[in-house]
Amino acid sequence: MVDLDPTTFCDLACPECISGELLNKGRFSDARLEGLARELVDAGVRAAILIGGGEPLAHPGTKRAIEVFGSAGTKIGLVTNGTQIPRHADLLSRYASWVRVSVDAATEATYQIFRPDRRGRSRFGQVIENMTAIAPMMGGDLGYSFLLMERRDGAGKTIASNYAEVERAGRLAKEIGCRYFEVKAMFDMGHFVIAKPAHVVEQLDEQVRALEALEDAEFSVVASSTVAALRDGSPRAQEKDYDRCNVAELRTLLTPNGAYVCPYHRGNPRARLGDPVTQSFQELWSRADRQVLNPSVDCQFHCARHQQNLEIDAIGSDQVEASLSDDFDLFI
Repeated sequence: MVDLDPTTFCDLACPECISGELLNKGRFSDARLEGLARELVDAGVRAAILIGGGEPLAHPGTKRAIEVFGSAGTKIGLVTNGTQIPRHADLLSRYASWVRVSVDAATEATYQIFRPDRRGRSRFGQVIENMTAIAPMMGGDLGYSFLLMERRDGAGKTIASNYAEVERAGRLAKEIGCRYFEVKAMFDMGHFVIAKPAHVVEQLDEQVRALEALEDAEFSVVASSTVAALRDGSPRAQEKDYDRCNVAELRTLLTPNGAYVCPYHRGNPRARLGDPVTQSFQELWSRADRQVLNPSVDCQFHCARHQQNLEIDAIGSDQVEASLSDDFDLFI
């Protein structure tokens, strides 16, 4: 599968954006985006996640890319801020396996603090309205993403936080028709999970447990591996005793400014595999050194693919019994 950034431009101006230094630095042309989508289909790519970088639905060519993937049977995932959903609702409801909206708040006021637009305004009401409208249309899953966030002043004092809104946001997610509510821990700019005091973690646990009581056949609560690390008090560094990333052979990241080993290394010149603007995907992939980084040295942050790498190593060394499932997830 491929993570694909159609553009680096975004209509929001989130102060804590982990891709902030990479924003507003170009996009694929409409023709190249469509051509790249066709090349991925021809190469046998099984799934594509439209993501960023910037806001993928802000690119006028994203509609055509969705049509190319969808009509070919390539599975589609989308990570979006939700502001542009109405213009793409028909295609997303028809083709998307899932649409995950990064909301990170349960109220207008908190949204304005952490996810303002370029004029400093909150578009929370618009985003919730857009999600409510598309929810009954979706053939795939609609998700409400909640990134735990806080802001500190120069003295290290917390001056803003969304931690108290987790339960309220999860209840809102179910109310508007989302299939799942996902909670994620905040990274620093090096992708290390930011540790929290015990009382903050306890507050989080109470809210997640309350939400889990709402789960049913139509709604689930997902606490990401980063939240597990936060709740367990795991060390800042995630040690890896392997020097090869097997997952890098199964997925990659394509952006207007280069192809990269994975999204954790978006913009890292050492992890750059080629240029999808000037190279065809076939040429880029055939020439790429996908083991250019050593996970034990270059990926000491918390990696969501770590367990998958361990599983693949175990399979390769015959440490597990062969077991195949017909119900597998292409979006590893």
